[in-house]
Amino acid sequence: MSETIFSRIINREIPADIVHEDEQCLAFRDINPQAPVHILIIPKKAIATVNDLTEDDEKTVGHLYVVAARIAKQEGIAEDGFRTAMNCNEHGGQSVYHIHLHLLGGKAMGWPPFPNG
Repeated sequence: MSETIFSRIINREIPADIVHEDEQCLAFRDINPQAPVHILIIPKKAIATVNDLTEDDEKTVGHLYVVAARIAKQEGIAEDGFRTAMNCNEHGGQSVYHIHLHLLGGKAMGWPPFPNG
């Protein structure tokens, strides 16, 4: 997989507002937030898309969700609720080809997410 902005953040070549880091993942605030709280949680292992996941990645992806719940509590959005999303490929809205879990909260989320789209 080619280098992405996320691999450069992991390698500390680009600054980011990091809110969590452990052996498996890194979480940081989105530079173009779509909600009052918008944090991206990325595995340190480079995986381009959801389509590229294997059974070996089950623990990694599960860990991203555990971290999302922990961060939601830290950010004070767990009680009211939040949204998580992982986009896949162009029609799914993926813009960086390194899987990442969006954690969004701090306001009421509508459904469907894009009512006019």
